[in-house]
Amino acid sequence: MLQLSGSLTALATPFRDGRFDEEAYRALIADQLAHGTSGLVPVGTTGEAVTLSSAERARVVRVAVEAARGRVPVVGGAGSNSTEATIAGIAQVREVGADAALVVTPYYNKPNQAGLLAHYRACARAHPGFPLVPYNVPGRTGCDLLPDTCLRLCDLPEVVALKEATGSMARAVDLREKCGDRLTLLSGDDFTVAPFIAVGGEGVISVSSNVVPQQMADLVAAARAGERTRARDLQVELNALHQLLFVEPNPIPVKWALHLLGRFSAEIRLPLVALGEPHASALAAELKRLGLLRT
Repeated sequence: MLQLSGSLTALATPFRDGRFDEEAYRALIADQLAHGTSGLVPVGTTGEAVTLSSAERARVVRVAVEAARGRVPVVGGAGSNSTEATIAGIAQVREVGADAALVVTPYYNKPNQAGLLAHYRACARAHPGFPLVPYNVPGRTGCDLLPDTCLRLCDLPEVVALKEATGSMARAVDLREKCGDRLTLLSGDDFTVAPFIAVGGEGVISVSSNVVPQQMADLVAAARAGERTRARDLQVELNALHQLLFVEPNPIPVKWALHLLGRFSAEIRLPLVALGEPHASALAAELKRLGLLRT
């Protein structure tokens, strides 16, 4: 069974002149792998999956697989608000060599728990033996994958982990109580990594690690090793950055940060627009404070 733990990066997708900037993407991944990142998660929310064409999504995941060269797992985003489209998305990430698929709960439709269970069962039935990582982010999808439903998903061997992004530590405890060690729990919220791991999580699928991969890897390692003081200090040190990277809808701030650092162009796809003031100045100031951006 695929084991996922540590700091996995929800990779942002660079564009230049309206097209996927493969060179910048490979450079981003090289930096991630050089600084302790434990896994790559292309074409999720941070990767602007919903504004990529099917061909672009396939290419972005393929490039991540090629750049990883088997050194870390690649979990390709494959979710949709249609079960049929999700099954096709999983087939696509499998075909280009991903190790698993990240499958967000169907957004906009607002399925109930029976619908969510049926959705993931259909995905698993269509792709026997291929690892799936459900992604629960109610703030974006309008539905919430509850612990009792996660317990029932544990009957599916394809479901190996859960990306949990409610930001609730009570939820994390409930999930651990219901699912025990059967389901690997990964935080979807950078600002809760240390407490999330303290109550049973194994890591994070991180936005901030696009910008600070070593610091996020160190934070997760300290938390998993039970180094409470070090984990606390790292969590607090990065808190302002975490907050600023979500001050406007993801991935607006993280793409602007990568632009300020000279790694990406400033391009982002509509309906998202570039980070505006006063947030742009605040983010630049925080990057300077962290020693990432020269004055």
